[in-house]
Amino acid sequence: MRVLMVNKFHRMVGGSETGYFSMKRLLEQRGHAVIDFAMADERNVPSPYAEYFVHSVNYHGKNSFARQLVLARNFVYSPEAKRKFERLVSDTKPDLIHLHLFHHQLSPSILDVIKKRRLPAVYTAHDLQLLCPNYKMARHGTPCEACLNGQVFSCVRNRCVMDSFPKSALAALENRLHRGRGVYGVMQCLILPSEFYRQLFLKAGYAPERLVHIPNFLNLPPDKSAGREKKEPYILFAGRLSEEKGLLTLLRAVEGAGIALRIAGTGRMEEEIKETLRRPGFSRVKLLGFLEQPALTEEMRGASALVLPSEWYENGPYAAIEALRCGRPLIGSRIGGLPELIQENGILTEPGDAEGLRTAMQKMVMLPDAEWKRMSDASLALYREKHTAERFTEKLGEVYRRLGFTL
Repeated sequence: MRVLMVNKFHRMVGGSETGYFSMKRLLEQRGHAVIDFAMADERNVPSPYAEYFVHSVNYHGKNSFARQLVLARNFVYSPEAKRKFERLVSDTKPDLIHLHLFHHQLSPSILDVIKKRRLPAVYTAHDLQLLCPNYKMARHGTPCEACLNGQVFSCVRNRCVMDSFPKSALAALENRLHRGRGVYGVMQCLILPSEFYRQLFLKAGYAPERLVHIPNFLNLPPDKSAGREKKEPYILFAGRLSEEKGLLTLLRAVEGAGIALRIAGTGRMEEEIKETLRRPGFSRVKLLGFLEQPALTEEMRGASALVLPSEWYENGPYAAIEALRCGRPLIGSRIGGLPELIQENGILTEPGDAEGLRTAMQKMVMLPDAEWKRMSDASLALYREKHTAERFTEKLGEVYRRLGFTL
C-alpha cells in the first residue's frame, strides 16, 4: 500500500509531529510506502519527496503589505500547495491519503485534489481546527464552544486569534468558507485521539460513523525503569510554552512553595517565563528548552510526576503518553481528554486553580514509596492497555479495512 501522509511540518515541532513520525515508522515497518507532503525547511527530516514541498510560510514575521496580502490568500487557499500536491499525487499514485496538520500553511486547497481524484482519505484531528477558527476552542484562556455550530464570527467579535481583529476575521473567513463548501466531506474517516474530542465532533453535527476514537501511541515498548532515579524528586512539565497550557497558573502554584519544577519545551511564552524566573520565589524552577526524545525520556525517568495544568480542551498529549510509558504518575487539569489519561495513576485538579495545583504537587513529592509505586504501576498498565503500537495498529487497521486496505 502507498500512503500519502500530509503534515505541514516535516520536523519535530510538537506532539502532532511525534504522532506523525511514529505513524510513518509504523507503516514503513509493516512494508508500506509512505509519501511525504509538507513545507520546505532546512531543519526538515530528509525526504525523497522534498522537491514537492511547499515554500516555508511564517505568518508571524515582519512582511510588506503586498506580502501580507499574498500570505492572507494562501492562509485561506494556497494555489501553490494545490499545484504541488496534485503533481505529487500524479507522480506517485498513492492508494490512500492520511491527513494530519494541513490548515493555514498548506490550506484546504489540497482537499480539492483529493475530491477531484476520488481518493480515499483519513484525517487525524490533533486539534480542533475543523470546529474553531483558533483551533483551541478557547476565548482568551477560557473554554468556549460558541463556534461549534458554525457561527464562527463570534471569533471576530471576541478577537480570539492573538487578540487581533484582522487575524480573527481571516481565521473565521477560512473556517466558514471551507465548512460552507463542504470540502471536509472528502475525509471519509476522522480519527479522534480522545473520546472527549469525538463527543465534540458529534455535537458539531458530524456523522457518528465517520468518527473513530483511537488513542495516541508511541512506537516504543513500556520503559523498564519504574523506580525513582533521583535523590531529589522534581515535577516535570513538557510541552508547548503557551497560555492555554496553563503555564501562568503553574508558575503561580510553585512561586515560593519550594517545589522543584523543570520545564521542557519552547514557545511564545519562553521569554516571559525566563523573565518571571528571575524573580525571588523561583529558585527551584529550571527551564530546559526543547528536548529530543532520548533526553526527554531521561527527564521523565527522574521525575516524581508529569504536570499538565492545561486550560484548554487538551486532546491526548504525547508528553502524557511518554510519562505513562515511563511509569510516571500524572497531575493534570480536569478538562478535555486529560481525565482519560489520569485515573488511578495521578491527581486531577481544576483548571486555573493555582492553590489546588500547588497542593497536588506537594502531595505527589511527599507520597510514601508504596503509594507512588501503585500510581507508577497504574500508569504503565494504562500505557499497555491503550497506547502501545500494537493497540494502535489494531485500531488503525480497522479504519483502513473500511476503506478497502489491509494494514
